[in-house]
Amino acid sequence: MRTNNKMLMTLSLATLTLGVAASASAATLDEVKERGQVVCGVSTGLPGFSTPDDQGNWQGLDVDVCRGVAAAVFGDASKIQFVPLNAKERFTALQSGEVDLLSRNTTWTATRDTTLGVNFTGTSFYDGQGFLVKKALGVDNAKQLNGAAFCVQSGTTTELNLADYFQAHDMTFQPVVFDTSDQTVRGFESGRCDVLTSDTSQLNALRIKLADPSSAKVLPQVISKEPLGPAVRQGDDQWFSVVKWSLFAMINAEEMGITSENVEEMKNSEKPGIARFMGQDADFGEAMGLADDWAYSIVSEVGNYGEIFEHNVGMGSPLEIERGINALWTEGGIMYAPPIR
Repeated sequence: MRTNNKMLMTLSLATLTLGVAASASAATLDEVKERGQVVCGVSTGLPGFSTPDDQGNWQGLDVDVCRGVAAAVFGDASKIQFVPLNAKERFTALQSGEVDLLSRNTTWTATRDTTLGVNFTGTSFYDGQGFLVKKALGVDNAKQLNGAAFCVQSGTTTELNLADYFQAHDMTFQPVVFDTSDQTVRGFESGRCDVLTSDTSQLNALRIKLADPSSAKVLPQVISKEPLGPAVRQGDDQWFSVVKWSLFAMINAEEMGITSENVEEMKNSEKPGIARFMGQDADFGEAMGLADDWAYSIVSEVGNYGEIFEHNVGMGSPLEIERGINALWTEGGIMYAPPIR
């Protein structure tokens, strides 16, 4: 009988905890509207993804994903506040409600998706872990790195991937752990490690931070899958839908040929798919608590996925990253969004 009572008490506490969590996070959209801005967690400074310019204005692909959410909610992408977070802080800040969403080069994994109280809303950049080495080291292949010292950032998937790769190839390595990406760059430059390892997109961004970017190169080997994307707290399906479909709208817009330059012209299109996208035919916005023209606002204020990729990380940016697998599925990549219908 005592065991049954204990079990009932445990179940009651669990139910109460879940109920409190759900009620605390179930009205994110209402809170955002009342506050007048979206609060978005970004990195502490990663070129191409999230970094402030000389005037303190945040720029980058992850930043534009957040701005897209603000455009969907308010019709104004400027109604947003950015909170820089390091890898250790990011999930706590999201869980506690300090930020409304997280968009900071964060890998979607099973553990993070099921045990941290967060939901990933999609993939904004398909990536993989690689290696940055100094050209003077004379290394051309990752299998030449046996016994090397690696600068890695704590609180990331990097260390586990590194351990898995080296064990699989019967090699050893020495980790040199830092709290932030800037610290890993300084450690690499000062010679505390032979190799800097992270997602290849981040390596390209960190390389241009070196005093002499031409002194280092990214090796061709990629050792992991790193789908990067925004995340929200669990327990609020409406807000989950808003953030998820804001990203999907950018991807769908590129596929349909809707850009920030032609969106006004396309607004009156008689094509059914475009009419639905623009909010002229159907009320998809109402179902999410948004205006009917929420998707139009995203493209008008921020651009489609191809546009934000190109000027932030693509060949039109200092990073010069090719679209590769981040190209649309119709162009040989794997970037794909469900249809708006």
